[in-house]
Amino acid sequence: MTHLGFILAAYGATAAVFTALIIWVVRDTREQKRKLRQLEADGAVRRSAQVKR
Repeated sequence: MTHLGFILAAYGATAAVFTALIIWVVRDTREQKRKLRQLEADGAVRRSAQVKR
């Protein structure tokens, strides 16, 4: 049991890093979607969009 503090600290640090990464990804995804909506509102077209002929 002498290493219990180290083990708990390691798990805590890992949980904090994973939580921070998840928050970062969620915020970045929202920002990218917002930017994409703005570009589409400004008239930009995706290259993957089918062209009407």
